[in-house]
Amino acid sequence: MNLVLYAHPFSSYCQKALIALYENDIPFTFRMLSQEHPDIMEAFEALWPIKRFPMLQDGDRTIMEATIIIEYLGLHYPGPVKLLPDDPAAAIEIRMLDRFFDNYVMTPQGKLTFNLIRAPEDRDPIGAQEAHAMLEKAYAWLEQHIAGREWAAGDSFTMADCAAGPALFYADWSHPMGDRFPLVKAYRERLNARPSFARAIDDARPYRAFFPGGAPDQD
Repeated sequence: MNLVLYAHPFSSYCQKALIALYENDIPFTFRMLSQEHPDIMEAFEALWPIKRFPMLQDGDRTIMEATIIIEYLGLHYPGPVKLLPDDPAAAIEIRMLDRFFDNYVMTPQGKLTFNLIRAPEDRDPIGAQEAHAMLEKAYAWLEQHIAGREWAAGDSFTMADCAAGPALFYADWSHPMGDRFPLVKAYRERLNARPSFARAIDDARPYRAFFPGGAPDQD
């Protein structure tokens, strides 16, 4: 086995893949994507010119996108924690929830983050307003969905929770949920305490200065 993950520990999508690797103690080599490692960046671009990360290399195979990486690991490197069930109907719900967290939590959160990175005169106030509104709607939907559940799909930790952890972690920084969504807030706390995600959070602590506007004094 010679799995190699090209990633950055502060990236939400990279954390999503790392959670899956940590959940099942899958050995891998971490290749840090940063300007301080131009050789790694060059090798990464040669493998994947689109340059979106994370990317997993398994021998002569390259697997892109965090969701697909998690499914690939479950197929080729299964462990005791089954992140996607064999039952097709159950798997459909988990894939739907995975898309929910990526599209309606991570995406608007990222929009807010990248908007702040721009020069003030280049920022998009309408886009930011839309992103805040989407996160508010996503929290409200999740508040109803998560009632009576420990994890996103029920009693078992799944790929949906791998997506939810970093999505809600950073979303609460950009659009604080406050006391309006107590069930979502409690779910976020359970995710943060999960050993696999807690490890990913700790991996990323040295890079919090990268968060535009400054990371909040929490978590």
